[in-house]
Amino acid sequence: MAGSRRLAMRLLSGCAWVRGSDSAVLGRLRDEAVVHPGFLSQEEEDTLTRELEPQLRRRRYEYDHWDAAIHGFRETEKSCWSDASQVILQRVRAAAFGPDQSLLSPVHVLDLEPRGYIKPHVDSVKFCGSTIAGLSLLSPSVMKLVHTQEPEQWLELLLEPGSLYILRGSARYDFSHEILRDEESFFGEHRVPRGRRISVICRSLPEGMGPGRPEEPPPAC
Repeated sequence: MAGSRRLAMRLLSGCAWVRGSDSAVLGRLRDEAVVHPGFLSQEEEDTLTRELEPQLRRRRYEYDHWDAAIHGFRETEKSCWSDASQVILQRVRAAAFGPDQSLLSPVHVLDLEPRGYIKPHVDSVKFCGSTIAGLSLLSPSVMKLVHTQEPEQWLELLLEPGSLYILRGSARYDFSHEILRDEESFFGEHRVPRGRRISVICRSLPEGMGPGRPEEPPPAC
């Protein structure tokens, strides 16, 4: 885990964490597509990974998804966490969500194998609210956002292990998002080698929904 982080840092020394097609897109989405590098310490990253491994090991990697959005993945939802992990998740909630936002009670956990990827998609308003926030564990990756009506408008987010990304508002609904497959994993001209990646994702409730969970599986994020 630490080796992957050091490798990416050496490759991308001096680079920003978000890059875009033009300054107007960067300005418009400045508060709607956000990356916090180094949000987790190495100890916190290890804490989450150790807690998730037993549950993930009981599942096999899959190569199709109910909405065809993910390839090479296993996923679960988790509501019960250790005290140490609860402290971390509370920091995520404080950083990403407003005091008036309610969250879905289960946390979505997605495990991508080294050659796994998430295809471009836009989350359904039936399953998530206006904000999602994800912790990236184990491997660096690149998330790409592309405007659904004007594909020349795009953003790339560099997601280091231990980073937190936040998507809200227009970045959620007007842009598709994807995690690039290994052979396409570049941040600008810099290669970002992909390994196994776990994301731990908190989501706000869909509009008009009371506390609980969606009726169907959550979207890929």
